[in-house]
Amino acid sequence: MSATLHLMKLCVGADGPADLAAWQASHFGRAPARHVTRMWPKRDDELLQGGSIYWVFKGVMLARQRILALEPVEGADGVRRCALVLDRALVPVAAVPRRPFQGWRYLEARDAPPDLPASREAETPLPPAVAAALAEMGLR
Repeated sequence: MSATLHLMKLCVGADGPADLAAWQASHFGRAPARHVTRMWPKRDDELLQGGSIYWVFKGVMLARQRILALEPVEGADGVRRCALVLDRALVPVAAVPRRPFQGWRYLEARDAPPDLPASREAETPLPPAVAAALAEMGLR
């Protein structure tokens, strides 16, 4: 990745990247996906230079989506929020265990897991608990 900055976020309610992709397809069709967050990133310029959101599923970072834009959104309560406009492609990444956290976190490019090679994209993903155990042992 050439980006200098990324975000990481827990993906609550999805078992893995396939679940997230199905949910996004049902909500956004072929349009870019959007994830609305309460806080506007202060380092937005860095994120928009090729940054991605890295999704954590059940304690394991497994996929990323490129951030295309940040758009202001006003909620029904009148509070300004940030919509992350995302590329629809979910890119599998090397499994990395992550502890639970609130909201999103910045992720420096040097700390981001590498994308899986194209030859491994068709593999059936391991269950999150197995992927986490292998990652902790340094085997994935």
